[in-house]
Amino acid sequence: MPTMNESNQPDKIVYTLSEVTRITKINPKTINRWEKEFYFLNSGRTGAGKKIFREKDLQIIKRLKDLIENKGHTHAGAKRKIENEFNIKGSVPVNPERLKKILFKIKEQLVNLSESLEK
Repeated sequence: MPTMNESNQPDKIVYTLSEVTRITKINPKTINRWEKEFYFLNSGRTGAGKKIFREKDLQIIKRLKDLIENKGHTHAGAKRKIENEFNIKGSVPVNPERLKKILFKIKEQLVNLSESLEK
């Protein structure tokens, strides 16, 4: 028998999008938008194509809702707070020129590989 968490919800490994929306009372479109905006939200898909979320994602969504709706944080402020509270490493900014050089080298390597395969 599954154990119950503090919200009187059964502990689960994954939740469908409809379960997340029911538990959090957040519109599915908002959750989809947050997924694009917040890199740390990562849904998966079932074999049937249904979107699923891990327990950690559910906790992050609940906390985002609290920070944005109740505490008045901006999305950027909520993102920083979530990164700190959930010990998520933020992305490191990359110098655009360095990125261009790396991509150019990769392109050269791919062209060389393609040419060698054609021979």
